[in-house]
Amino acid sequence: MKSNAPNDSEPVLRDHAYDGIQEYDQKLPNWWLFTWYITMVWFVIAWVAYYQFGMGMADEAAIDTAMAKIAEHQKRELEQINDDKLWDMSKDPKIVAAGAATYSATCIACHAPDMSAKLAGAKLPGLALNDKEWKHGNSPVQLLTIIRKGAPDVTKGMPPWEPQLGINRVVEVLAFILSKHEKGEAFTLAPDSPLKK
Repeated sequence: MKSNAPNDSEPVLRDHAYDGIQEYDQKLPNWWLFTWYITMVWFVIAWVAYYQFGMGMADEAAIDTAMAKIAEHQKRELEQINDDKLWDMSKDPKIVAAGAATYSATCIACHAPDMSAKLAGAKLPGLALNDKEWKHGNSPVQLLTIIRKGAPDVTKGMPPWEPQLGINRVVEVLAFILSKHEKGEAFTLAPDSPLKK
């Protein structure tokens, strides 16, 4: 049973009430009903197309495809990086400043602010980066690989930073480290370097 509204512009209320609350008894607007009908039809078509005919790409496949494209792009970029390019980047103030910021946020705990791997006389877990004797490589490209992929013995050495920082920030950190050295400096391998074996 519906209560009669005085005119069409006023809401129609149901006759019954519960705790003083009345319910509206209005017809839904046509735009709402047709949107609902179109949504139901679209769902059925999409469901049949996706699950019955295999049309469209699953989310996992789309993500895998996008990640493969990103990995391929990074691989092409890395192939273009050489020692000379890294030394040139170490002279660019913007790149060095960005690398210094990342170094301050992620590297200081192990390598110290001055890259000596010592803080107040105490030895930190990392290796010194301000000397000319390096353990895991003596060229900028080798150092880039160590920062990206970590030290060969991750339990005692540096973890891989590329997954957390991305390749651009890793290159910026290396440019910052190289900015504290001169191009053409002879870096020697430490006596305990695994590369000497």
